[in-house]
Amino acid sequence: MDNIYGMDDLTRYANRPLAFLVLYIRSRIGSHAAVLGAVLAAVGFSVSTQYGIKFLVDTLTAGPQSGSPWAAFSLLLFFIAADNLLWRVASWIASYTFVRVTGDVRNDLFRHLTGHGPSYFAKRLPGVLTSRITATSNAVFSIENMFVWNVMPPCVATVGAITFLTTVSVWMAACLAAVSSVVIVVIFRIAAAGKPLHHDFADKAAAVDGEMVDVIGNIALVKAFGGLQREHCRFNSTVNRELAARSRSLRYLEKLRLIHAFVTVVLMVGLLAWAIRLWQQQLATAGDVVLVCTLGLSVLSATRDLAVALVDVTQHIARLSEALAMLLTPHELQDHPHAAALIPGGACVTFENISFCYPEGRQVFENFSLIIEKGQRAGLVGPSGGGKSTLMALLQRFYDLPSGRILIDGQDISRTTLASLQQTIAIVPQDTALFNRSLMENIRYGRPEATDEEVWEAAIAARCSFIQNLPAGLDTIVGDRGAKLSGGQRQRVAIARAFLKNSPILLLDEATSSLDSEAEEAIREALERLMRGRTVIAVAHRLSTLRNFDRIIVLRKGKIAQDGDPERLLRVDGPYRTLITQEVSRLADQAA
Repeated sequence: MDNIYGMDDLTRYANRPLAFLVLYIRSRIGSHAAVLGAVLAAVGFSVSTQYGIKFLVDTLTAGPQSGSPWAAFSLLLFFIAADNLLWRVASWIASYTFVRVTGDVRNDLFRHLTGHGPSYFAKRLPGVLTSRITATSNAVFSIENMFVWNVMPPCVATVGAITFLTTVSVWMAACLAAVSSVVIVVIFRIAAAGKPLHHDFADKAAAVDGEMVDVIGNIALVKAFGGLQREHCRFNSTVNRELAARSRSLRYLEKLRLIHAFVTVVLMVGLLAWAIRLWQQQLATAGDVVLVCTLGLSVLSATRDLAVALVDVTQHIARLSEALAMLLTPHELQDHPHAAALIPGGACVTFENISFCYPEGRQVFENFSLIIEKGQRAGLVGPSGGGKSTLMALLQRFYDLPSGRILIDGQDISRTTLASLQQTIAIVPQDTALFNRSLMENIRYGRPEATDEEVWEAAIAARCSFIQNLPAGLDTIVGDRGAKLSGGQRQRVAIARAFLKNSPILLLDEATSSLDSEAEEAIREALERLMRGRTVIAVAHRLSTLRNFDRIIVLRKGKIAQDGDPERLLRVDGPYRTLITQEVSRLADQAA
């Protein structure tokens, strides 16, 4: 199902779990109606089976002279067959409908989640987010199943039983209706009162998933620092908190079941005694007594199942509510209502009086201005915290500016579509991100419609000669985050991806800082070819990588400390020459 409601419409359901559920039921209303109709008919025939037994008992009690019992037998057989057949029909339709709904939910939540900006993900563990999507999908599936198989049938069966009891005694039926109503209301109220316990359990369960993903994702670090025992203890504490929360939730539910069991047993004894008394007074037949007995047992079973189902549904709604509250927050970054596609020309980049501070309050830029001409290679250098990486993040519109503008060829990027901005910019990052997919798929990510030949050409241009030595060539699976490749190989894959994307603006974020000198030399030529004819902005701590750049911009505390041709800056006393001197001294010490 395509999300026809619009991505941001989902945020309306952040605190409305039942409305969220109804949204997806409406999307497949026909099949849901078919399931509902089949279940209602099945329950009707199931309750009617009790009346069929009464009819057969009365016929047999009257003796052979009253006529053949086969008509009563046939009616009972019809009720039993219809009951069982309709359950199977409902189950068959539901096996498709409910499963498809879980797919719809996961697809829409994944789309919404991936629409958030970097600041959203920086504050949350990936494992927690993914577990919330799975928990939401599972909760929707469980709620639908429980309502159809465990909540609705007992309610309908109770109404049907009361209706049939009116044929024995109107007062008995009225009494059963009153007691059943009181029991259901009390169950609902008590179940609702336990909602905080169920929410607490849902939150603790999600924390366990997040903890596992966090540790497994950093297992190399854990082992390098001998932290396995500490992590085992930490995880054990997290699990214990979840178990304690789950026990409190389950004990609460058990109290509810105990109350229900006492009430229903008393009700059953009272109804049966009443029916026997009516039989003694010749106001009821033996079949009526059997009917009261079977219907009473049905109501007893139905309300017991209802009690269990209601509390289970309450738990799942708590999980659904908790997950939606986290996932369905509004997107920080959205296209402007009148956003237009960015039309790249010469790719001139302008930062015009921008001010920016991070959400936690750290100020980076104030009235900062910078122009990078089309086709220019500009290197950003300076001490950590000066704003180099922030400037690149702002150019990619990872954050919106409170004041000022960023322009590409005179077009304000806040008024252009995010998709067109992303197409205009290619990036080769320091930590190359690779999917656990084939090399072909990872390189093609730069331009999904590219042919195999174009992927090969990009790989060759990026000097990815190592691919020929891999067992499956471009079809080799690279492992989690490219674990099967060396740092230099991963970097060349990133360069190939940028070649294939062929964007007019190229960002190099510490593209060679994590490599040794030999690996750096191996990819320098690839980078040189990639930069030709493009506007390049590079962040580098290893200043030797910027020796052929047109311009060096030294940033310090969000301000331009120095700006100019690298050769000219090297000849004058200033922060750039100081940085070069420090780097030469550091390399000399390492060589010694």
